[in-house]
Amino acid sequence: MLYIGVIILLFTLIQLLVAAANTLFLPKLVSRQPSESPLVSILIPARNEENKIADLLNDILDQDYTNIEVAVFNDQSYDRTAEVVKQYSERDTRITLINSAGLPHGWYGKNYACFSLAKKANGKYLLFLDADVRIDKKLIANSLSFIERHNTVLLTIFPKQIMVSAGEKLTVPNMNYILLSLLPLILVRKSAYPAFSAANGQFMMFDSAAYRLFEPHEKMKNDMVEDISTARYLKNKKQKIACLTGDDTIRCRMYAGFSDAVNGFSKNVAAFFGNSLLLATLFWVVTTFGFIVVISSFSPLVFILYISAYLITRVLVSSVSEQNIKQNIFLMIPQQFSCGLFVLKAVFNKINKKHQWKGRYIH
Repeated sequence: MLYIGVIILLFTLIQLLVAAANTLFLPKLVSRQPSESPLVSILIPARNEENKIADLLNDILDQDYTNIEVAVFNDQSYDRTAEVVKQYSERDTRITLINSAGLPHGWYGKNYACFSLAKKANGKYLLFLDADVRIDKKLIANSLSFIERHNTVLLTIFPKQIMVSAGEKLTVPNMNYILLSLLPLILVRKSAYPAFSAANGQFMMFDSAAYRLFEPHEKMKNDMVEDISTARYLKNKKQKIACLTGDDTIRCRMYAGFSDAVNGFSKNVAAFFGNSLLLATLFWVVTTFGFIVVISSFSPLVFILYISAYLITRVLVSSVSEQNIKQNIFLMIPQQFSCGLFVLKAVFNKINKKHQWKGRYIH
């Protein structure tokens, strides 16, 4: 038991150090114009997004950076998504609607949508945005400037999460807690080691030459977590990538409530752990019940230091994520059990070899 307690203490200390590194060294976008103004293709896969797509299109048309083309792939929506986009395309010729002719065998829907969009794009840079993202008017210019300064072939951003319902507040913060306590994001850019990889499909800006050379969406056509797989793939190909966290310049409300969040996060929780559900389960067990081993094995002083490190990690992650610190501390116990539900549902999905997302079953 003592040895297990030592491992738990060391792991908690590592989490604290990683969270501190992300607090001190995590790069952010700065407000700066790029030296050139290349064409940027903004590519949006959309399935049943009639309530969100107009907001994103308005944000895009309000950009300070104007050398853009916009393509929306209507992925067999059964709502008014296509009609909304068509109205915008009639007002601005830079906007194009592409309707899916059907999902080919062996492809996941979003991967095929992105691949199809890229085939039609003309830009020097390809910016893939999810339809539920909101962006500030300077985001594209600032992103181009970052890529120019750091010479990356991929820039990806985890948007600032907007949480409205109680269910979202109990679930969504887990994503950043896992990410920012396990991975120093500066190493995504600084290290060539593929294990230091992260990406978020909500915002992925590629150098188009690199994209066309490697065609990641085709390579990952039947991968449920194509964004993280793409980051690792590019690193294996010795390409330079960068991953940031967002602020008010890019934000997103990912899910409408508790069940949506559990269903969504169960799809990708294992990807944070190298696609290992065993590691995901161990992480949850250690971060949820580790205190029992520590309090049984060590003096009260050591236990106080352990709890302090745990709480400081939570505070640092919430701060970097621009989330409500007091709220996350107050809710951290139910958040932990929500994380357990992600892992449990992911295990059931793997056993049943079936996962439902946006009205489709993913096998």
